[in-house]
Amino acid sequence: MPTYDDALALFHEWTETESLRRHAYAVEAAMQHYAQHFGEDEALWRMTGLLHDMDYEKHPSLEEHPFVGTAVLRERGYPEEMITAILGHATYSGVPRETLMAKTLFAVDELAGFITAVAYVRPTGLEGMAPKSVKKKLKDKAFAAAVSREDIRQGAEELGVDLDAHIAHVIAGMQAQQERLGL
Repeated sequence: MPTYDDALALFHEWTETESLRRHAYAVEAAMQHYAQHFGEDEALWRMTGLLHDMDYEKHPSLEEHPFVGTAVLRERGYPEEMITAILGHATYSGVPRETLMAKTLFAVDELAGFITAVAYVRPTGLEGMAPKSVKKKLKDKAFAAAVSREDIRQGAEELGVDLDAHIAHVIAGMQAQQERLGL
């Protein structure tokens, strides 16, 4: 199996924009936190979070993302569990989210992006952020309007975690990587 360093090099080869890199790092941080929480393989979960959108910059269409990226991952010997989870994070792919890792990836993807947006408008960024402040912003449909509130709700539900607890987990994961995320 490829190493984390292999995954990071591949990610940087495919993803050049700082905003998409930061999003992937945020998802990776949340996945690492949840892997620790659930007692799962941290390296695998981190790489899954890191690589979930690796093809998005070059292939953003529904016909290509995440299919192009997962084909590359398969060619390079990444585990099928990772590939299936990445396919499942795209609701339109038709791939069901059956594993805990797949459910977690879907659950943290949109939420990590939303928490990033909340951090940008707070004077203290991620520092001291609480689920209550994130939920308040979720109610404001004009704030980070592109983020699917339905996917956030559905993700927590599929994962079987209360929304407040889920938000707290993702915040904690991102806070652990705060410097890398630039927040």
